[in-house]
This record gives sequence, structure tokens and C-alpha cells, in this order.
Amino acid sequence: MVTLTKAEEKIMQILWELEKGFIKDIQAKFPEPQPPYNSVSTIVRVLVKKEIVGFNKFGTTYEYYPLISKDNYRSNQLSSLVNNYFNDSFKQVVNFFSENKNLKTEEVNEVIKMLEDLKQQKDG
Repeated sequence: MVTLTKAEEKIMQILWELEKGFIKDIQAKFPEPQPPYNSVSTIVRVLVKKEIVGFNKFGTTYEYYPLISKDNYRSNQLSSLVNNYFNDSFKQVVNFFSENKNLKTEEVNEVIKMLEDLKQQKDG
């Protein structure tokens, strides 16, 4: 899967939220100061070329929609991150966060419960 630039990701976040929309709809979701219409249009056209966004044509206007789901993109990006930076090791990911982040006890307990549930599922 293609990795998106920050600007492309922002557009995709908006399209995932809208599900479909015209350039003016996408532009309107940006905080002030909003990017120029032409800038948004250019990024959307790049996403169409990357086959991540599709469109319906209505006369001279185009309505855009995502061709990939947010979950699919997130899953691929996370897998790539774990593979490239943590040697494809979930243990290294957990170790990184346990050593480098100020995790709250409540969050740690929730993660432990999730892992225990996962272990039970795997054990059958």
C-alpha cells in the first residue's frame, strides 16, 4: 500500500469522515485559515492517481470518495511501522511504550486485560 504525505492523510481523514464530498466540502472541513480550493483540488487529484480516491462526475463537477477504508490504511501503516522500526516484534513495541511514555496505571491495566483476553482466545 502507498504511504501518504501529511497533506494527503489530512484529506483522507476528511473523506473518511464525510464518506463522499466535493472539493468545497473537503475544504470546508479544514480549520481557519482554510487552504486554497486549488491546493485541495490538486491533492485530491494526486490521491485519485494513486487509486486511493475515486469519483463520480456530475457535469463539470466531481464528487470524491475513499477507495480504501480508514481501518485498512491504519492496519497497513501500523504493520509497516512495526516491521520497519521494531523488527516485526510486538514485544519490542510494548517495551518501547512502557519505557518511553508516561502510561497511566489504568491504561496499563486495560492493555494487560486485552492481552489476557487475546491469550484466552488463542488458547481456545
